[in-house]
Amino acid sequence: MKSFSTSVHIRATPEAIWRTLMDTGRWPELDSSIVRVDGTPALGATVTVHAKVGRAFALTVTELTPHERMVLSGGMPLGLFRGTRTYAVSRHADDTMAFSMREVYTGLLAPLITRSIPDLQPSFDRFAANLKTHAERAA
Repeated sequence: MKSFSTSVHIRATPEAIWRTLMDTGRWPELDSSIVRVDGTPALGATVTVHAKVGRAFALTVTELTPHERMVLSGGMPLGLFRGTRTYAVSRHADDTMAFSMREVYTGLLAPLITRSIPDLQPSFDRFAANLKTHAERAA
């Protein structure tokens, strides 16, 4: 099963981190591979991420716990292929906030489709680092 993940410690309140994360209009500032995002994250809502590769990904917000966790999911009908991205914010032992982001691909066609997915790790790391910068600046 192919997946990508990243995490970073942020010296900001969960509210500041969440405010930055929920402002999807800023996602292109957080990750240069994103052109724009249509939609506002809300439970059950669709958010469409337009990537520089010329493709748009319609994702459904399947979980949303403010200041803690958001899960976006999208893919093919009948569960043939599914990508699930989880954003999480939690308190770390040193009183900083831990932000993590993970994407997992599942489904019958996942082994075939994931062969064509490029290495997203640099994009994930960039998103987390820029989220940290924006949230700490806002705090």
